[in-house]
Amino acid sequence: MIDRTAPIIAVATAPGRGAVGIVRASGSGLAPWVRTLCQRELTPREATLVPLRDASGHTLDQVIALFFPGPHSYTGEDVLELQAHGGPVVLQLILKRCIDVAQQTLSPASNGMDVTAPSLLPHLRMARPGEFTERAYLNQKLDLAQAEAVADLIDASTEAAARSASRSLEGAFSREVHALQEGLTHLRMLVEATLDFPEEDLDFLKQADARGQLDNLATQLHDLQARSRQGRLLREGIRVVIAGQPNAGKSSLLNALAGAELAIVTPQAGTTRDVIAHVLQIDGVPLHVIDTAGLRAPESPGVDEVERIGIERAWGQIAQADAVLFLHDLTRKAQADYQHADTSIETDLRGVMSAHVPVLHVWNKADVAGPDTELAPERGLCVSARTGDGLPALRARLLELAGWQSSQAEGVFMARERHLQALTHVQEHVTLAQQVLQTPVPALDILAEELRLSQQALGEITGEFTSDDLLGVIFSRFCIGK
Repeated sequence: MIDRTAPIIAVATAPGRGAVGIVRASGSGLAPWVRTLCQRELTPREATLVPLRDASGHTLDQVIALFFPGPHSYTGEDVLELQAHGGPVVLQLILKRCIDVAQQTLSPASNGMDVTAPSLLPHLRMARPGEFTERAYLNQKLDLAQAEAVADLIDASTEAAARSASRSLEGAFSREVHALQEGLTHLRMLVEATLDFPEEDLDFLKQADARGQLDNLATQLHDLQARSRQGRLLREGIRVVIAGQPNAGKSSLLNALAGAELAIVTPQAGTTRDVIAHVLQIDGVPLHVIDTAGLRAPESPGVDEVERIGIERAWGQIAQADAVLFLHDLTRKAQADYQHADTSIETDLRGVMSAHVPVLHVWNKADVAGPDTELAPERGLCVSARTGDGLPALRARLLELAGWQSSQAEGVFMARERHLQALTHVQEHVTLAQQVLQTPVPALDILAEELRLSQQALGEITGEFTSDDLLGVIFSRFCIGK
């Protein structure tokens, strides 16, 4: 069992060399240890330059010490932060010194008795990943959604994602959830009152327009779900796999979208033998674009063992895709064998993908297509990976496939898959509650239970109802020192 009351310590900055490195400690009753370590009293929340010395009195480093007495700190406990020079060896020496001082004993009373005094911090231990933020959650400095937003802010790959995570950290998402909880609480009160006092013949539900209140809550929930899906998109992005026959221009298109020469491009069929992935940012949304080997039958002439492996990997990526960009060669559109191969690939695509995964048909090489070539295919987009024509429309279409709505960008907060699952459960119970209210004689006990389950599902988002197992999964993904 992990002792969540023991003082903890860790290097709070990223591994490697840097101008500044931070050692952070948190726990109850740190003041005597801080005084011994720094050899002076520290004024709370005031930066103090102190020489940190080893057991022999030699200075390890000049550090800036900041002491935050609990509960007015990040974790709600006493917190000490030591800002030192950011060399790995220096930080490890400081860390060791902190632990050594913690094991020192307090001076026994000078009364001639043989007294064994307790050590300053007998149980000081290294922090687990995310344990500082976990303590902030356990001490009610943050709710669970805000705690997750800390990690999302650190991991944000785009400016839009960082802004959304910051809104969640400030509590925007949690306030929306709490507003729904308050509405459900009020409805539960009305239902319970009707159940408790049936003999009064007072229809609390009609008088209070319970059906209208529940409909309003359903509308708020729908809006919250929509913005949460946008937030998850900013956090996770989507996996877009470029697929198609050899020499359709897949690698050229990846290079054009990325604005860099990421993949080798040659006229030779089968140049791309492996998977090449790159993260693009389109209007702040991260898209994980994956270039794959050209798809053709493994027994085709000229296909060697390496290309066969590349084709297998391509199909593996397609099976995991959120969207597939099916690239066609416009210059070969009229060729019967090429059309037959495209039709065969499309059939195979549907065989390995989930039914809801969209396929975007894109016709490449519009710049070199002959004058008699039909430039407006019956479906999809025309582009030129060489000149860039059609790429803005392609980027817009990719965002549309992802489900991004730029009009909602400013009101989006960061969300995770577990948040969306919880909101889906809320929606299911609210819908059932609406159906109960629409019956001529509502079953109030069933209505009360559906409202209770709705409220409980909402509580899972902010942490009112959660399990230790879930906490372990969430905080284990944080970096050490946070």
